[in-house]
Amino acid sequence: MTSRRQFINQLAWITAASSLGTDAFALSTHTDKKIGVQLYTVRDNMALDPKGTLEKVASIGFKEVESYGYNGNYFGMSPAEYKKVLKGLGLKSPSGHYLYGDFGTRNTPGTVIHGWEKAIDDAKEVGQEYMVIAYLMDEERSSIDAYKKIAEGLSKAGELCKKSGIQLCYHNHAFEFQSLEGEIPFDVMMKYADPAALQIELDLYWAVKAGKDPIALFEQHNHRISLWHVKDMDKTPNKNFAEVGSGIINFNEIFEKANLSGMKHFFIEQDQCTKPPLESIEQSFRYVKSTLVKHL
Repeated sequence: MTSRRQFINQLAWITAASSLGTDAFALSTHTDKKIGVQLYTVRDNMALDPKGTLEKVASIGFKEVESYGYNGNYFGMSPAEYKKVLKGLGLKSPSGHYLYGDFGTRNTPGTVIHGWEKAIDDAKEVGQEYMVIAYLMDEERSSIDAYKKIAEGLSKAGELCKKSGIQLCYHNHAFEFQSLEGEIPFDVMMKYADPAALQIELDLYWAVKAGKDPIALFEQHNHRISLWHVKDMDKTPNKNFAEVGSGIINFNEIFEKANLSGMKHFFIEQDQCTKPPLESIEQSFRYVKSTLVKHL
């Protein structure tokens, strides 16, 4: 099974070679109750048969997917072909993951640093309303000054996105909440980035693993958290990834506060699965549909 870091590093090298709580406000949040999935969860399936995997994802009942691994195309498909495949399956991709791309001499196409304008054009053609910076490499986040520089770069990238009607977001892991030089990198980024240009895709699992209360983050970043990643944490001391509803995260409480977040879309994700990934996302889908969407 390919880990997220292994995948992103492989991609970088390979592509280089190639609190308003009123009903009125609630209407502006996620009210259509469409359940999405981050396709990274089924990355091994996508690598073997992207179209067949998308068909299986649709058959489970998902209506939205979030892409990953953009490198000038989507899973080997042009933006037009990818959109056509999705449409044929009754799917939409309102969001996609991208990279910052400050890899030194590795000019990975479609990152903020290299070829961002084309990435925006392609995202717009697919129909994406959000472009999300998925991960920062170690060399990109070595100091607080580096985070400030990235915040400035993301503000500029977000301004370009807005010209095409797209909102830029940043997706967290746990490391952004760990003290660096006496400061919290996540707070630094959110302070130095233009709030209009950069919103948040909050990964609920990683926030909890970092010791953060998601609802407190909703309050701190009121209406700036447009997207969620929904995955559970198992009951073992290792706090591994788990299917939604099988672990220790109180998703009922979180979903009840969706309007405080300003959430527009959410995506089930599970970085590592102990069972076949398609089975894992189906289990999570059933729980979310039966138990959580009623809160939206």
